[in-house]
Amino acid sequence: MEWVIDFTTNIVGDNMPRKEVRNFSLFSFTLFLFIFVANQIGLITKIVSGNDVTYWKSPTADPFVTMGLALLVLVLANYLGTEKLGFGGYVKNSFFTPTGLFPIKLMEEFTNVITLGLRLYGNIYAGEVLLSLIASMVTSNGWWTLPFAVPLEMIWIAFSLFIGSIQAFVFTTLSMVYISHKIEVE
Repeated sequence: MEWVIDFTTNIVGDNMPRKEVRNFSLFSFTLFLFIFVANQIGLITKIVSGNDVTYWKSPTADPFVTMGLALLVLVLANYLGTEKLGFGGYVKNSFFTPTGLFPIKLMEEFTNVITLGLRLYGNIYAGEVLLSLIASMVTSNGWWTLPFAVPLEMIWIAFSLFIGSIQAFVFTTLSMVYISHKIEVE
């Protein structure tokens, strides 16, 4: 647990000004741990009915969850930027500096949310779909494919554990970058 705390504190320290590290260490830790656990849940347990309805999967394999997390980061970043710089200073710093880039800066607000949420969703969902396809290989082709499917499933689960860990790191890092861009005057 101490290693995870140090790891997430380093994520904040690499992306935030020194005076802000203490303020965002707990948020970074919580975000990383939530996403990491949410990514791994569907690999450990998956409940599917006979008619291909999934009752239990990774929460981050749902676009509403990942887009909700991304929206939370966007709202938090904008709130903290307004709180730190004041409304006028925030709007000037975030949208009108450098001059003439207002449409691009406005579009960036939406693309940050979309890319942050869909990157996490796509990676986790794709991993779970591939696990389902490997498992269906046994049921559709017969039990003779079991010796091929089990090692393949184990390899893919190990790879998905790695990808889920990387995605938790990427989401947390990008969240800290987006927040630091809003609270710092360039």
